[in-house]
Amino acid sequence: MWRSYSDMMSGLLLLFVLIMAVCLMQAQKNYAEKLKEQAKQLQTQNALNASQTQVNEQADQLASQKEQLDDQAAALSALQSQLDDQASQLDTQASQLAQQQTDLEDAQAALAQRQKDLDSAQAQIDSQSAQLAQRDKDLAASQALLDEQTTLMAEQQERIDKIIGVKADLIAALNEEFQKNQIQVQIDSETGAIVLESNVLFDFNESVLLEEGTAILSQILPIYCDVLLSDEYIDYVAEIIVDGYTDTQGDYISNLELSQNRAFAVAEYLVAISSQNMSQESVSLLLEKLTANGRSMSNPVLDANGNVDMDASRRVEVKFRLKDEEMIAQLQEMIEESGIGEAAAAGAAQQEEQGAASDDGAAA
Repeated sequence: MWRSYSDMMSGLLLLFVLIMAVCLMQAQKNYAEKLKEQAKQLQTQNALNASQTQVNEQADQLASQKEQLDDQAAALSALQSQLDDQASQLDTQASQLAQQQTDLEDAQAALAQRQKDLDSAQAQIDSQSAQLAQRDKDLAASQALLDEQTTLMAEQQERIDKIIGVKADLIAALNEEFQKNQIQVQIDSETGAIVLESNVLFDFNESVLLEEGTAILSQILPIYCDVLLSDEYIDYVAEIIVDGYTDTQGDYISNLELSQNRAFAVAEYLVAISSQNMSQESVSLLLEKLTANGRSMSNPVLDANGNVDMDASRRVEVKFRLKDEEMIAQLQEMIEESGIGEAAAAGAAQQEEQGAASDDGAAA
């Protein structure tokens, strides 16, 4: 048993020795390879050091060459700066010469323009002298025209005042006559018109006078016409007008026919009763001056809210027109709004001022 054990231990020892030998051989081999590799790395490092040395030498050479190039560039820059300064001086001198040449040309042109201006001023003075003489003639003509217009305006104003006074007197005479006969009639204080409601004179949409309407007309129309055709006012009255109006319902043509028929009915009744209340001479004058017109739905009467008052719009108006009343009204409007006489006087004053300004210009 002990022999077997010793043999086994001997075998194990031998095996351990063999393993140790193998390990030593492997370690020696690895060590040799490592030494070989270190030698190779050392050789490579030496080569790299040599290359680095060469690179440093080349870098030093390049730095030296760059320094030389920088010096040469600085020298060239200084030389270029000198050349630029010289070129700038040359340009300045050339610019000064050009400016002097331009100033000389400008001075010559200014002298020529001054001479031209003097010639033009002399021509303008001559022209202004001629214009001044012409304006004196125009001023005299304007003054004569102004005097003529002033005289004409005075005559027209006198005529206007007379016409306006006649109308006011005529309206006052109408009111007085109706009051004398104790008849309540509303007469327009500006136009002298009497408004008669159609509801009293006619049935709705009819043009035949009602008995109530004829009764009213028989009281109003003779007095109205007597005053207009009296000797005091007949020379001023150009027309006695009966206008018929409708409301805004329906179409224009139908309303035109209805309003015309109603105005004609009132005028016809006036002619019919005139022979009973007037002289033959007054009847003849009435027939010369009486007109009847249909106004359709034009000029409707509006209430306080601005809406059409249908009942008030259906009406018949009896009024008068004085001779030249339209022309006088337009002339009066022109006088009040634009002031023709004042405008003419202002124009004359303006011409005088312009003449004075021309004198000042000529003196200058």
